[in-house]
Amino acid sequence: MRILIVEDETAAYETLVDILKEIDPTIKVVGNTESVSQTTKWLNENPAPDLILMDIHLSDGSSFLIFDHITLEVPIIFTTAYDEYAIEAFKVNSIDYLLKPIKSHELQLALNKFKKLSQPDILAYLSQISNLSPAKSYSERLLVPVKDKLLPIPVIEISYFYTTDKHTVIQLQDGKQYPYSKTLDQIFQMLDPNLFYRANKQFIIARHAIKDITIWFDSRLLATLNTDVPEPIYISKNKAAAFKDWMIVG
Repeated sequence: MRILIVEDETAAYETLVDILKEIDPTIKVVGNTESVSQTTKWLNENPAPDLILMDIHLSDGSSFLIFDHITLEVPIIFTTAYDEYAIEAFKVNSIDYLLKPIKSHELQLALNKFKKLSQPDILAYLSQISNLSPAKSYSERLLVPVKDKLLPIPVIEISYFYTTDKHTVIQLQDGKQYPYSKTLDQIFQMLDPNLFYRANKQFIIARHAIKDITIWFDSRLLATLNTDVPEPIYISKNKAAAFKDWMIVG
């Protein structure tokens, strides 16, 4: 059996390896990943393992986020420290989990259970994962440093974010503007993508701030906002269709 271990704690990983060797010396641990991004990359670049042992809480977020990036048809045994929500959810959905610290006999029982699963059984288990993944939440306001204070700004009051020469500013609908220390990549992760769009390398624009859209001569789009902008906001030809879909769907 080939097993991938998704675990960001070295001691926990080594414990799992030792227990697996004790249970069955023929088991081969084919890899150890420590984050959502690393796991996604590994699964995209390597043959699928026979089984995955996966910690719920990884260094860059919930392991459930992995399933937003990749479709798996591999059985998974989840591991977790005490987490009442997770445990109750697994009981309801009949997906196997192991509570840390991992005990040898519990892992043995879990391995026996998964060995008996048919492929339809595996797919049925995996289909339940989306029900366990907590809905992603987005920032409703940003804390912006202004002199010796932190100013809470509701995102619904923001028209756009603009960056140039490594400096980022927040432009409000009322004309006020504030410097902000985060990059556009960092900012966009905090925002609801239904409300804000990454137009290009310089701009994140708010849906409510878009006044009209001009079809440019080279198939680009020019977004005109209801507030002044430091330079024209062009949507590239490659992103034009997706931008129009975003405007319609939202």
